[in-house]
Amino acid sequence: MPINNVQRFRESLMMSKAELARKAGLSTLTIDRVEAGRPCRLDTKRKILLALGLRVSDKDQIFATSAQPKPSAESSTEERGDLSS
Repeated sequence: MPINNVQRFRESLMMSKAELARKAGLSTLTIDRVEAGRPCRLDTKRKILLALGLRVSDKDQIFATSAQPKPSAESSTEERGDLSS
């Protein structure tokens, strides 16, 4: 599940992935990955924001500031009540 609004914002501008990639100086594969919620470098985020006509300070509108942490093996073991390890 995506953790950002890149695709939603891009589509609201009626912009294709290829057009965003061209404007940002990135590959369409990178845009696919970002829209799918995969991690990316800060420079990639900056390029996307600028290509969308936004300022870097608008990052919170597009990119989530925090993702929910995945439970660790220990916490999932405790939640099940299986403490035999």
